[in-house]
Amino acid sequence: MKKILVTGGTTFVSKYVAEYFVTAGYEVYVLNRNTKPQVRGVKLIEGDRHNPGDLLKDIAFDVIADITAYNAIDVMDLVKALGSFEQYIMISSSAVYPEYGVQPFLEESEKSVNKFWGTYGTDNNVYREAFVFDCALADRKFYLPKDGDMKLQFFHIKDLCRLMEVIIKHKPDDHILNVGNKEAVSIKDWVIKCYESLGKIPTFVNVYEEIEQRNYFSFYNYEYYLDVTRQSKIYPETISLEDGLKDAAKWYLEHRTEVNKKPYFEYIDSNLEFVQMER
Repeated sequence: MKKILVTGGTTFVSKYVAEYFVTAGYEVYVLNRNTKPQVRGVKLIEGDRHNPGDLLKDIAFDVIADITAYNAIDVMDLVKALGSFEQYIMISSSAVYPEYGVQPFLEESEKSVNKFWGTYGTDNNVYREAFVFDCALADRKFYLPKDGDMKLQFFHIKDLCRLMEVIIKHKPDDHILNVGNKEAVSIKDWVIKCYESLGKIPTFVNVYEEIEQRNYFSFYNYEYYLDVTRQSKIYPETISLEDGLKDAAKWYLEHRTEVNKKPYFEYIDSNLEFVQMER
């Protein structure tokens, strides 16, 4: 039985990773401060990744799954605290690529602060799909930025975990991988598919006025696309957006209280009533 250490393990990405590898038969350890409920079946190491003392020194891990690192200091502090380990997998974010870079972003592309995301997070407990689901469940009109042509690229968390297993088992030569579905999708089509996952059809109100779209929509006005050629060589088949959103809708209906909601509805109701153009 392989031993895997997951940093975090209590919110969406790290929590799902912990659950996935418990189910897959790994001996799963999680490193966190024990301020939230733990995944059933894990072994808790209660501590701070920057100062864990000797908590990690005597355990020989096969895999480190670092889900909560933001920068080099985060990684170095953890590595210094470890005893022996065979593989180290760090899950980062496309926010490492600056907004002015040439797209599609390659693994070798410049890394810098992205002005739209700044210090990024990895959790899906933010109000993205969940916001659209709430609009659908309430039969609200959906206020869409401009024509809704802005593109987004997604990747299902289950695909991420399966890819991690491929990396663990086969140790590919490429050590840096962009991950994501090959196809991007417009925000309009994404909203339509979110509604469809709940058996609904959206009515759109197009917002052409110069309003910061993050006030009423769950993504910044920033389109990006990752080159996932390397990923596709070792993990060619990914879950479709439609199936992924059905999973997300099912999860949300059972875990609504776990999402950190933003006051989009309040902003829309107070500031966008004058927007009348519907398509």
